[in-house]
Amino acid sequence: MIRLAIVLLLALVVPAAATQTQQGLIVVKRWAAMDNCAKQAQAAFPDFTAADNAKREARLQACLEGQNLPSRAPLAPRP
Repeated sequence: MIRLAIVLLLALVVPAAATQTQQGLIVVKRWAAMDNCAKQAQAAFPDFTAADNAKREARLQACLEGQNLPSRAPLAPRP
């Protein structure tokens, strides 16, 4: 009896948890596109010099703007 209850409970809970909303799918696609922009910028300017950091940030912002994605917030300077 208990096994039957567990099986029925799992049969009801698992499909409900596995469903995805349209809004959730859009958010995941946008995050993936933002990550792709960051990867492209890193591949274009792999060095961590001040000049390459600025170029990488400019490339990233241009890619995000070109795909109508939100820009990343600038990092606050550390005290």
